[in-house]
Amino acid sequence: MSPPGSTAPDRVPDRTIAPYGAWRSRIRIDDVVGDVVVLGEPWLDSDDIYWLEGRPAEGGRRVLVRAAADGTTTELTPAPFNVRTRVHEYGGGSYVVAGGVVVFSDLADGRLYRIDPGVAAPVAMTPPGPMRFADLRADPARRRFLAIREDHGLGGEPMNTIVTIPLDGGDSRVLVSGTDFVASPRLSPDGARLAWLEWDHPDMPWDATRLRVASFEPDGTLGESKLVAGGPEESIVQPEWSPDGILHFISDRTGWWNLYRILDGPRMEALAPIEADLADPAWIFDRSSYGFLADGSILAVVRQSGRDHLIHIEPGNQISELEIPFTELEALRISEHAVVVLAGRPDDPTVVARFDPLTLAPAGVLRRASSIAIDPATISQPESIEFPTTGDRTAYALYYPPSNPAFSAPPGEKPPLLVMVHGGPTSNALTSLDLGKQLLTSRGIAVVDVDYGGSTGYGRDYRRRLEGRWGIVDVDDCVAAVRFLVERGDVDPDRLAIEGGSSGGFTTLAALAFRDVFAAGISAFGIGDLDLLHHDQPKFESRYDQRLIGPYPASADLYRERSPIHSAGDIRSPMLILQGLEDAVVRPAQAETIVAALDSAGVPYAYLTFEGEGHGFRGAYAIRRTIEAQLSFLGQVFGYEPADDLDPLVITGLGAWSPRRRAAVADLAAPHPGS
Repeated sequence: MSPPGSTAPDRVPDRTIAPYGAWRSRIRIDDVVGDVVVLGEPWLDSDDIYWLEGRPAEGGRRVLVRAAADGTTTELTPAPFNVRTRVHEYGGGSYVVAGGVVVFSDLADGRLYRIDPGVAAPVAMTPPGPMRFADLRADPARRRFLAIREDHGLGGEPMNTIVTIPLDGGDSRVLVSGTDFVASPRLSPDGARLAWLEWDHPDMPWDATRLRVASFEPDGTLGESKLVAGGPEESIVQPEWSPDGILHFISDRTGWWNLYRILDGPRMEALAPIEADLADPAWIFDRSSYGFLADGSILAVVRQSGRDHLIHIEPGNQISELEIPFTELEALRISEHAVVVLAGRPDDPTVVARFDPLTLAPAGVLRRASSIAIDPATISQPESIEFPTTGDRTAYALYYPPSNPAFSAPPGEKPPLLVMVHGGPTSNALTSLDLGKQLLTSRGIAVVDVDYGGSTGYGRDYRRRLEGRWGIVDVDDCVAAVRFLVERGDVDPDRLAIEGGSSGGFTTLAALAFRDVFAAGISAFGIGDLDLLHHDQPKFESRYDQRLIGPYPASADLYRERSPIHSAGDIRSPMLILQGLEDAVVRPAQAETIVAALDSAGVPYAYLTFEGEGHGFRGAYAIRRTIEAQLSFLGQVFGYEPADDLDPLVITGLGAWSPRRRAAVADLAAPHPGS
């Protein structure tokens, strides 16, 4: 054996003995950023299937791809076109196809462009200006398209409206206005009616929305609209017309996002009620989790017990679950020719998966997010865990233990743990293969991805746990997950780190500032100053903080109390801070203020910024550098030498820092000061 304290590997039969974190992995950093694309927004048009590919190697540029019935694929948007929209800053619904005609939004100028069949060069449809467009739909009978338009040229808050754009291009024409937000313009099959969603400040679309319907006048404008569903305490999402003209939608009126339809009267009918969610929070436009099959039945994605299921709702409201090889499903699209969905599972990259529209059996894969082949023995399979948290409640997480068939740790050693905090904060942990997680676990670092109170997939009440208690419930649940794993004997209580981006970065900073549990933290474009956030948010979420914290300015003292930046002097753990310089959601000033506070308090830190990156890193350089910095940072802080050849990372003040024991089980049991 190696001398005590040595990090040199020691050979034993079949495995190499090396400290956790120092294992050499077959999953390379190049595997995460190399032949990898981010798949999104599938669409069906006759026999053709479309999707977007975000390519890190091209700076994150999103390319529209078409797969024809004969299996050939064609890239439709040449460089420098980037098929993306920044409506609400988060986008979604950035293109549509009808009869072979493609209309898409380009990120660079926000204009809409058209690609006609057989024509390679996109043609501009809308004039230059301060307009952004999303959630596109065709209105073929009137030779126009419908869209959500966000006008940034008025001063103050941008104005959101539903507009029409002539097929031949030109100025857009307003159809619906007068509310703070609109979404989901959906034309009835006969073209006679339009359904849409609307809501107002301070609500988010998962808090309260209204579903309206209006008939078209002969001149193409809309008559008086009728409120058909929704209100102050009901979230309506994803309105869609069935082929026979019946309006369907998803509502959380029972506490779960379930499917309904409007019959004559109007009379609302629940379709196959279930204690599970059939929708996700509408951070982006044009989410699709159900659709109509040729026989009148419905195929739907439902989230239950921390994973997705595909269910078939047959006439008579019979529910049956399909046996599929996937645990994550997104963007379900259905036509008479195909069923397509973005699908993932723990041991295989995300794919554009196809199902037979008649038998509903899997019918092949059109595109894989990565061509990298990984030894299944290297994959850490997520364990779904439930654990007690404050208030005699239960929270949830996915735990990934270290896994590498070529290595073992020295006897008695337990692995370091990285707690991952998702953003939103209404998002959720995913079971699909994440090479970023596997890169860590295959090197000997345990990971737990926490679905803290406020997360989606557990009903409205669970999602509302965070209201008024952001920075408390989320922190307590992350600590509770750690306590569960420490008490179970899975991880080293002295080597606990926490990592998050955006709102997950806020939770990370709050956990370090207000609790004495974590020995290190990594924040990517994280929120440090809630008061600054309140005054510097895009329109979409400019009042979101008031539901999560309290009304402003009446609760200004609470904003300051919850802001980690004002308690940075209490942070005693090294930090890695990552920031995109083009971020319009959490601006660089937030990161700079945090770094200045850490420096002033003598807390070790490393600060990396990335030109051209916004809220979430898309370019290969930023992704690679982030991974290398993460591995180097954890190795330096936790006292092991990573096996990778990493670019140097300078942690300011680390040499003078004296680590101390932090996370005894008794410490973990202490509630948040604000609990």
